[in-house]
Amino acid sequence: MQSSSSSSSSSVALETNNAFNILSKLSNFAFDFNSNRLSLDGYSSVLSNVQSDRKYVNFWAGGRSRSSKIVGSLSSGGKGGSSINNFFNEFNKFIRFHCDKIPLGFASVKVNSGSDCRLGGENGGVLEDGTLPLSGYESNGKKKVLILMSDTGGGHRASAEAIKWAFNEKFGDDYEVFVTDLWTDHTPWPFNQLPRSYNFLVKHGSLWRMTYYASAPRVVHQSNFAATSTFIAREVAKGLMKYQPDIIISVHPLMQHVPLRILRSKGLLDKIVFTTVVTDLSTCHPTWFHKLVTRCYCPTEEVAKRALKAGLQSSQIKVYGLPVRPSFVKPLRPKVELRRELGMEEGLPTVLLMGGGEGMGPIEATAKALGNALYDEYRGEPIGQVLVICGRNKKLANKLLSAEWKIPIQVKGFVTKMEECMGACDCIITKAGPGTIAEAMICGLPIILNDYIAGQEVGNVPYVVENGCGKFSKSPKEIANIVGEWFGPKAHELQAMSQNALRLARPDSVFKIVQDLHELVKQRSLIMQQSAAT
Repeated sequence: MQSSSSSSSSSVALETNNAFNILSKLSNFAFDFNSNRLSLDGYSSVLSNVQSDRKYVNFWAGGRSRSSKIVGSLSSGGKGGSSINNFFNEFNKFIRFHCDKIPLGFASVKVNSGSDCRLGGENGGVLEDGTLPLSGYESNGKKKVLILMSDTGGGHRASAEAIKWAFNEKFGDDYEVFVTDLWTDHTPWPFNQLPRSYNFLVKHGSLWRMTYYASAPRVVHQSNFAATSTFIAREVAKGLMKYQPDIIISVHPLMQHVPLRILRSKGLLDKIVFTTVVTDLSTCHPTWFHKLVTRCYCPTEEVAKRALKAGLQSSQIKVYGLPVRPSFVKPLRPKVELRRELGMEEGLPTVLLMGGGEGMGPIEATAKALGNALYDEYRGEPIGQVLVICGRNKKLANKLLSAEWKIPIQVKGFVTKMEECMGACDCIITKAGPGTIAEAMICGLPIILNDYIAGQEVGNVPYVVENGCGKFSKSPKEIANIVGEWFGPKAHELQAMSQNALRLARPDSVFKIVQDLHELVKQRSLIMQQSAAT
């Protein structure tokens, strides 16, 4: 008899396959073994991501890749491809035409005229909606920065807070910085449920994979944003006008299209600096890239190539690295000192085992495997120790604390000083989150990746492995053996990977980003003054 978990897993897989079959039939894919080129924008990168997803599940985990690779192409010369291409083009034109001509929900939102380059004009930012005024933040001579994010994963908020801190650190009171979750705070139901929906989809990986890849083609997501604007643009416009921003910074892939649509409609694209800070290291969703942004800050050259492919100009793109938490920008204290404060053995090599804020993943199994691998049976003593971060998972923490261990082990719950935990360790075991990878590299930690989220994180595996900064495995036993070798006969490999990680680290990225933003505001202000003088 089939178990319930197995049955559930099978039903999810069946549901995903059916969804992809529907998508395939809708698009009338003409399968071509020799062509990698797609006439629909976005599908080529989507298929490469799908193939990468399958490739690294098989290859890096030690399995065999499939011998035959099928690449779906929509060739303009094919009958099926041509008809579906024409259909989507005409549909997109229809949506765009009607959303441009018919009020998008913010047509009644008026922006006060004047030379002020912010949304609210000179009188404190008044939103005119018939007789209903909405006052924004008072003008106090400071430049205002609005950072748009959403709590779909912890990385977006972390980057937003890092940028806010860097502005305050570098420019003091010259800038006033606001961080807002645009979808949660400034859109009506059900759009304000985005973070909750994302968490649900990610927990059901097959559903997230289907959603990610199906929404990637430009013809799909542009039409979707155009239609969505009809319902949310009015509230989003109010949200933007509330802050009177001189600079708008998006640190989320879904924060470009609707705000830029509003700014273009009100003729504010030349007055407000709109920028994107991409927080994915390698593979990233095409919605990150919009041709109307003033600047797109990319963490790696790979992402910059994707931005160019999406139609951005090289003058719009800067590669500065991923902005990380402020505590990682400052120099770290010595390992011995940090270990002493954390209650650890000062002289033993240490591995950090993380399960994210929720303490998810095979943490218990990996910890037990490490307990065996890091104990020298011949000498009867440990060759290493473990620091486990369980996050909010109190049940896991209590279970680990009550277990008997042959090696020193420290179990922590949710920690706020992650830089101290990383600084006390020699390597890290974690899933392929971009923020954690960037922070680990700053600390010079070799990385063992044990999982990733399909889509945006799949490319992080080859980014780490191919740059000689770590390894990938989903097997707790194999992971523990790798750490055992690093703390023993392969200590030279651990040291080499540490140097490679430091070579890729960019601890000053957030300062470079805010400095460039400052220069953009100065240039924009000068242009505005010259225009007003003539």
